[in-house]
Amino acid sequence: MNSTVYRAPWPLTNGLLMTIHAGLWAEKNWQTTLADPEPIYRETVFTGAQGVPIFGLVAIPPHPKGTIIGTYGITGDLDNQWFLRIMGRKAYAQGYAVVIYDWRAHGKTAKLSPTLTSDGLYEGEDFVRIAAAAKAMGCPAPFWFTAFSLGGLLALWGVKAAQDLPTWGADLELTLDDIGGCAVICPALESLRSLQYLVNAPLGKYLEKAITRKLNQLLSGLQQDHPGAFDPDAVERVRSIWSFDHEMVIGRLGFKSVEDYYTATSGLYLLPELQKPTLIIYAADDPLFDPTLLPDIQARCAANPAIDLVLTAQGGHVGYISSAACQRQIQDADQWWAWNRVLDWCNDVQESLAPDQTKMPVYSA
Repeated sequence: MNSTVYRAPWPLTNGLLMTIHAGLWAEKNWQTTLADPEPIYRETVFTGAQGVPIFGLVAIPPHPKGTIIGTYGITGDLDNQWFLRIMGRKAYAQGYAVVIYDWRAHGKTAKLSPTLTSDGLYEGEDFVRIAAAAKAMGCPAPFWFTAFSLGGLLALWGVKAAQDLPTWGADLELTLDDIGGCAVICPALESLRSLQYLVNAPLGKYLEKAITRKLNQLLSGLQQDHPGAFDPDAVERVRSIWSFDHEMVIGRLGFKSVEDYYTATSGLYLLPELQKPTLIIYAADDPLFDPTLLPDIQARCAANPAIDLVLTAQGGHVGYISSAACQRQIQDADQWWAWNRVLDWCNDVQESLAPDQTKMPVYSA
């Protein structure tokens, strides 16, 4: 794996500015920053947990060396999630088969089913079932799960679901050995503390409102595609991320409170259980997450030898645009530092596991 040194360009050394830049401006010219072309994708409808149909795109290069399965964060769809598309281009160019998909209640998956999100409780199994279907299509093992932000939490749950394959997936033509591991960028690891932090932060509350507007758009689309599936009064009461989960999600999943739901789905408490190689890239200046989580994250990752935590001082939330000097220092071909590290790590771990599937390289956080 190339150096984990990261430096942002001025003035994006501030996490909030990096996050705003990535959210508002980077999407306008990202295609000009890459030499790798868009893969030719094949549209596919997978079957996830509970029989939920999931829309995805599949691209298989000649002689693929493995498969990377990815999705995105709390809102969006495959048409506008350019950060995920960057991964698809770069991974395909390096010889990986690529599967990207709209997760539950998002994009074309939302048009196929009114099933709402569960922050990993079922999305983890979705990852594994998608891997099994991709394998049948010719995508080879090992399978690597990846995502960012809230999607990163789902990918971590994918590893947990894979570890439990013998208890629920005996009918799948997939084994735990087929799963290489997981690599995530800026994952949401503790929703309760971070959401409380966000709504109380001077500028964080504006980020929360922006996310809420997108959740309202998501609900509006679901209502149009699935008339009668949702209580219109409950939809009308959604005015925050918290109220979205309170009004729309927890009752369907059997939770009595949003607090219980966030605790049950928390990635922080899941970290000790992960047994497959796992890379977590996390920025100390991420403005969406409670900074007091850092010692807890470091302690739990340090206690689990399966996890490589790369903690950087800069990076913001799903930004990680690198400076020109940083690119030269570590010989990156472009500014997309986090995806470059993800692919370096997958390459290194896959190479180390190839002879006997027992060894794993160790990286310093």
